[in-house]
Amino acid sequence: MVSTANPHASRAALDILQAGGNALDAAIAAQMALSVVEPQSSGIGGGLFLLHWDDDAREIVAWDGREKAPMAAGSDYFLKPDGSPMKWGEASIGGRAVGVPGTVAALWAAHRDHGKLDWARLFAPAITLARDGFAVSPRLHAAIAKSPKLLVNEEATGLYYTSDSSIRAPLPVGTTFRNTKLADTLEKIAEGGPEAFYTGEIAQQIVEAVRTYPGNASVMQLSDLEGFAPTRREAICAPYRAFRVCGMPPPTSGGLTTLMILGMLESYDIGAMRPQSATAVHLFAQASRLAYADRALYMADADFADVPVEGLLDKAYLRQRAGLIDPARDMGSADAGRPAGNQGRKAADSKLKEFGTTHLAIVDGEGNAVSMTSSVERSFGSHISVAGFILNSQLTDFSFIAERDGAPVANRVAGGKRPRSSMSPTLVFDSDGALYAVVGSPGGSRIIEYVSWTLLNLIDWDMDMQAAISAPRVVNRNSATEVEAGKGLDILVRRLKMMNHRVKERPLVSGLHGVRITDGGMDGGADPRREGVVLEIQ
Repeated sequence: MVSTANPHASRAALDILQAGGNALDAAIAAQMALSVVEPQSSGIGGGLFLLHWDDDAREIVAWDGREKAPMAAGSDYFLKPDGSPMKWGEASIGGRAVGVPGTVAALWAAHRDHGKLDWARLFAPAITLARDGFAVSPRLHAAIAKSPKLLVNEEATGLYYTSDSSIRAPLPVGTTFRNTKLADTLEKIAEGGPEAFYTGEIAQQIVEAVRTYPGNASVMQLSDLEGFAPTRREAICAPYRAFRVCGMPPPTSGGLTTLMILGMLESYDIGAMRPQSATAVHLFAQASRLAYADRALYMADADFADVPVEGLLDKAYLRQRAGLIDPARDMGSADAGRPAGNQGRKAADSKLKEFGTTHLAIVDGEGNAVSMTSSVERSFGSHISVAGFILNSQLTDFSFIAERDGAPVANRVAGGKRPRSSMSPTLVFDSDGALYAVVGSPGGSRIIEYVSWTLLNLIDWDMDMQAAISAPRVVNRNSATEVEAGKGLDILVRRLKMMNHRVKERPLVSGLHGVRITDGGMDGGADPRREGVVLEIQ
């Protein structure tokens, strides 16, 4: 079964499964197709986090393909000449925002260890899509229309706008969109592997584009691309009820924060409460406040910062944190705790502005699975197109300020460092150790709660995957309690306000995709807030 954010990507993955490929092969084919049809969200110019489950070996491998800062970048990278931090809007468009892309290298490394079909075969569906074209969807059209600064980049203008130079307009819905430059690039990577991307002509184009961007140039060099390597990490796992939940470790905060939220809620009988009840939402919001407070202080790239992972997941610590929850009243802004293993003074980085991203979930016929979240950050990333693909804007996920009151911020910029992420690809296992669910979402810093609430739906309320994904979203990132607008939650909002919550009703556009394994087979879900589909081999 395959669930991705776009029908073309789901069909590409299914094509590979039907050709004898496994879950990892199918994930690569889907990601290459997404590079063609969903350029605003992910692609070969971005990065990813991938959890792979090998059913025979009973092994989880976490692949970190997160982008890195150029080696010449320092803690003042996003400071103006007067020492003040740049505004996010001015920093995130242009070469300065671009991290060394990790998607191609990570997928190559994962394929080397887990793949079944030839690497080049996996690119065929995407190359065909790019050459033959596809109809521009309403979502892609809307994304182009909301990104007028694409017009600053000549290649992006030629790709995403009508050809009449006197009246440049976003490609209309239904237009056949062909990207022959990307088809050529994908063919080179299919034939030459990551070397074709990280050295030679493509690498030179990337470096030239980011170093010459007017007013917001990068310090990236060819050596940054040539030296990029993905990292194979150990997943972090913790029990929740009768299940075992596994996620990505730092540099993403997603897995760790999700497990903290679940750990604080475990002492409550959530299953006895009604979904979307004020009591359940209140408890979730309080646990989220506490977890996000710790996230802001402690979480960053663990290769550069001391992240007290074991202390944050310690059951006694989570019980102590949960003890701060008032069951009847919102606590307001939560302070970070003091877990075992925290070292020295730290300053919080409460930066919440993150965008972009896509997620896919795949389970093959042998029971192997992939949960993968990938991204270019904001919609269309840096708004720079090179060789047919969009370059990311992930470096704006760093803290623009290196210290506060003399204490260092863990998520400050450093050469070769990965910016903190919220991506939360997740695998869930039952009490017998069998795979139960594969799930994840885009959504910036709200990803963590999109995934956490969906896990409550699956585990505490025993929903099927589609129901768990379609259910209304609630979010609290240690700020206002956000309730998804347009879902008929007026009574919930009134009751939360009576409990002293500051409530914001707003669109919460998750992009959850998942697969659940049951005794009767598999059931999948694709988020109705986007344009994805679930496909299955019968």
